[in-house]
Amino acid sequence: MSKYFSRRNLDFFLYEVFDIMSLSKFDYFKKHKKDTYNLIVDSAVQLADKELRPFFVEMDRKEPKYEGGHVKVHPQIRKLMKEFGEGGWISADGSEEFGGQELPLTLTSCAQFVFGAANYSASVFPFLSAGAARLIEKFGTDKLKDEYIPKLYNGEWQGTMAMTEAHAGSSLADITSSAEAIDEEGTVFSIKGQKIFISAGDHDGVDNVVHLMLARIKGAPEGTKGISLFVVPQKRYDEKEKEVNNDVVTSGLFHKMGYKGAPIVQLDFGGSNGCIGFLVGEPNKGLSYMFQMMNEARIAVGLSAASIASAAYYASLEYANERPQGRPVGNKDISLPQSMIIEHADVKRMLLFQKAIVEGSQSLLLQCAYYADMAKAEKEESKEIFKLVLELLTPVAKSFPSEMGILSTSAAIQIFGGAGYCQDFPVEQYFREMRIHTIHEGTTGIHALDLLGRKIIMGGGIAFRAFTEEVSKTIKKSKLEITAMAKYGGQLDDVLFRLQNITMKLSTKAMNDKKEVFLADATVYLELFGIVAIGWQWLLQANTAQKVLEANPDDKFYLSKIHTMRYYFEYELPKSEGLITKLNNSDCVTLEADKSTII
Repeated sequence: MSKYFSRRNLDFFLYEVFDIMSLSKFDYFKKHKKDTYNLIVDSAVQLADKELRPFFVEMDRKEPKYEGGHVKVHPQIRKLMKEFGEGGWISADGSEEFGGQELPLTLTSCAQFVFGAANYSASVFPFLSAGAARLIEKFGTDKLKDEYIPKLYNGEWQGTMAMTEAHAGSSLADITSSAEAIDEEGTVFSIKGQKIFISAGDHDGVDNVVHLMLARIKGAPEGTKGISLFVVPQKRYDEKEKEVNNDVVTSGLFHKMGYKGAPIVQLDFGGSNGCIGFLVGEPNKGLSYMFQMMNEARIAVGLSAASIASAAYYASLEYANERPQGRPVGNKDISLPQSMIIEHADVKRMLLFQKAIVEGSQSLLLQCAYYADMAKAEKEESKEIFKLVLELLTPVAKSFPSEMGILSTSAAIQIFGGAGYCQDFPVEQYFREMRIHTIHEGTTGIHALDLLGRKIIMGGGIAFRAFTEEVSKTIKKSKLEITAMAKYGGQLDDVLFRLQNITMKLSTKAMNDKKEVFLADATVYLELFGIVAIGWQWLLQANTAQKVLEANPDDKFYLSKIHTMRYYFEYELPKSEGLITKLNNSDCVTLEADKSTII
């Protein structure tokens, strides 16, 4: 087993918990066999071990440099992009029409998890290109598809999302980047504007960078209803098919506390009136198009957070098994050999906490991937419910691993003690790289507002009802079929019931009170929802493990699953009590605070 993730755990999720082979009954996935899936995961591990993991520390120490108006990255990135392109990793779940393999997202998510655990910074480059290509594939013209998709998929070109502006932040309604048509058809535009925090927005690891950019066509409606989407390459071809610079200037490189191997830049478009962009889809529908890439990226952020937490967990587990210190509690005989620190109860608590967060998060993320696959492959009348539940879970799957990953990785440092705070060991880097995930693709607060303010009430609450039905199925199975899990099913059932009640109460408040009052504690609600969702996933895993243990009672892998589930239900699920108490409390202390009370 590699020291940054568990291959056995991947197989458990793929073939036992989510039964990826059940997707083969659908026409879209029936061409794929188990041997193919195993080969792909094996290949992902080999690629990670050979091309990502050896450069994990080096990319952190030798971060990108801004020289002569452009960004230089670690030379391994060019080789990596080529290998990811030639190996079909960038196009893995893309359409066969454009060179993709139409693999299940459930499978490719496992590969992405391995890549992120090996070297998060390096794993970001190909993922961004894949998202940009799929966006063009779905909404672009045939000309855009033919010109951009092949080179994004083969790793020659880099794709990005160019949304954020300094004055607007997360408020996309306030963006001011502009576009003015320069052809009669209204497909080619002169672009002007500035974007900040653009990941992989400029670097010498590829031959060209292609920005999927949000801008407002002159005369368009105000707010989000007037936003359009454009393909804006760093280099383009002129009327003589000669490659020319497209007046996209890198004006700055941000220096980060972690995730240093991938550059984040500030870009200026059209400063010399020479920036050309190509409209994607229809005018004024850009934000709805971009949400495809954004929602994919949000799930990917959660997956990356879980993968970093995985690497930190296995580093601290190894250290705990090798580090002697002290003796068993109550034994003062210094003539006895020292105990390994894993023998101490509090160290075991921290390890169980990490394992609970990593594998609980991983399970929820693969649950989301499975829903995405079902939404793609199922019959038309059944697709919508999978889409709705996936929409509901997206802010949770992004935020829980990100927020709890910080605590999990912090626990890894704690296990190392003073050594964990030093660069001599990898966990300090994991901690720094983890911190961006609560900010990437929308802060936790933004996702809390999205969950409570949009997703819970959409369609009259149909998505929330579908989610509770899914959780109830798992609870029912534990009570009726896996009776050893009945106790835990009862515990989760109680918390789920209380989540339903508080959701109904808050929804009523939304109708009767000001929206600000309704959403004041949205982040508290998101935290509660995450605890319940991960409890569901641990019961799902425990049900599966317990069935195996009935025939093989001494299997350590499955015993570990049950023990970690017990930890979660004993230590983490009860935290819902305090959150429910707060959500039931009508004291609006945060709304009543003003500048004079926060000094």
